[in-house]
Amino acid sequence: MTREQYILATQQNSLPRTEHPQFYPVGIYGWRKRCLYFFVLLLLVTMIVNLAMTIWILKVMNFTVDSPLVLQSDRNVTVNARNHMGQLTGQLTVGADAVEAQCKRFEVRASDSGRVLFSADEDEIVIGADRLKVTGTEGAVFGHSVETPHIRAEPSQDLKLESPTRSLVMEAPRGVQVNAAAGDLKATCRKELHLQSTEGEIFLNADTIRLGNLPVGSFSSSSSSSFSSSSSSPSSSAPRQTIYELCACPSGKLYLSPAGAGSTCQSSSNICLWS
Repeated sequence: MTREQYILATQQNSLPRTEHPQFYPVGIYGWRKRCLYFFVLLLLVTMIVNLAMTIWILKVMNFTVDSPLVLQSDRNVTVNARNHMGQLTGQLTVGADAVEAQCKRFEVRASDSGRVLFSADEDEIVIGADRLKVTGTEGAVFGHSVETPHIRAEPSQDLKLESPTRSLVMEAPRGVQVNAAAGDLKATCRKELHLQSTEGEIFLNADTIRLGNLPVGSFSSSSSSSFSSSSSSPSSSAPRQTIYELCACPSGKLYLSPAGAGSTCQSSSNICLWS
């Protein structure tokens, strides 16, 4: 290379370049920008529609703060409770015919004190109210034994304990008290009424004790052991007899005997023999 060519080449390289640098725009332009705006607008419309539908559902189903919650169904309403494993632990079904609860223990508590008013499980049913009131005309029917410290009728109403086809037994380790403060006390049975005391006594305390329909034994002075059973009243069997003696057979049967100067009760009378 000659000297002139070297100088020319050096001068060309040292000359400043007049070309402008290129700038690339940053952002979304064109159809991409329009698609983004369309999706944003669609999302906004969906949110507005979702909010409107939620408000409409709350209004229709009465989900408000100041009003009671009402759940309605054409068939039934069922509420389920499950544990952390998804197993069913409790179920409450409200139907047209009945209300069913399936759980280990069912409780009804007072709103003010939280005291248990009613509870039921597999072993027992507990009524914690101060008074159990049965308003049915047939009363309360129990298939097995009943344990209670107090049974009382309503004011001006009669209390009746009845067993139509079986016996009625009242037991207590420290005694049973039957009290009628303002009325009569009546015990009626079809066959036999037993008053039994194993260790104590049977005490009848009243102004007048009446034993009706007792058989009457006739007494003859010629034969002191001649007694016969009479189904008639004391006045018809002995018109002039007004005083009678109450006699008891060895079996415990009671009968009347015309009173005399001495006792006219005989254990060998026909009444005692046929008792």
